[in-house]
Amino acid sequence: MNIGEAAKLSGVSAKTIRYYESIGLIPPAGRKESGYRDYGRTEVEMLRFIHRARSLGFSVEDVSGLLALWRDRSRASGDVKAIALAHVEAIERKVVELNSIRKTLLDLTCRCHGDDRPDCPILEELATG
Repeated sequence: MNIGEAAKLSGVSAKTIRYYESIGLIPPAGRKESGYRDYGRTEVEMLRFIHRARSLGFSVEDVSGLLALWRDRSRASGDVKAIALAHVEAIERKVVELNSIRKTLLDLTCRCHGDDRPDCPILEELATG
């Protein structure tokens, strides 16, 4: 199948498929006599895997490691779990950071009159913060 069909079936855009090929995340597609890329079921499954992993926020680097483990039938599930738990820890750190940002912004918006006066604690904080 061509790249458009592979994109439609996998949920990954054709541009992104080309990018994944260029960085070596997926192997280069075979080529038809016409020179067009040719994808099969295996490539579409791999693209779906990548799409799902990326939708869960895994980095391209982590996806590469997960793909290698997915292909390795003698893998230890503990290796996969370690990658997932490291990702969970990163998400938890980001949640703490985002909650702190949220709290700061709510505090600033509460202190701002939001009227026609020019003084604004939000801009003052951004300027001096």
